[in-house]
Amino acid sequence: MAKGRTMTTSDSTVERGSGNVFADLGYPDADDHLLRAELVSRIDDILRQRGTTQTEAGRLLGLSRPDLSRLLRGDFREYSLERLFRLLTALGCDIDIVIRQPRSTTGGKLRIAAAESI
Repeated sequence: MAKGRTMTTSDSTVERGSGNVFADLGYPDADDHLLRAELVSRIDDILRQRGTTQTEAGRLLGLSRPDLSRLLRGDFREYSLERLFRLLTALGCDIDIVIRQPRSTTGGKLRIAAAESI
């Protein structure tokens, strides 16, 4: 089914999303929200892979356990991209920012391309 198409079943109508739930819900700055959500997801993945408790992770990242818990549950509005980058570098990640010509004529995009394993 192509992007934006609808499909009707006997009980409901299903519409394929754009790939950005924040845009689909009408959030302003949807690309920024998606980017920050992806960074938080990477932080969560790393902590889970390491078996780090929230208390240990909070100490490592300079956050209280309740603040880290809120962050990992998706309450990241107060976290800038720069702050999320600092949290990832505190976990030992390298971050490369690449600026290039847009791939399409619709303009530039923000996106994350993570290494397969961290």
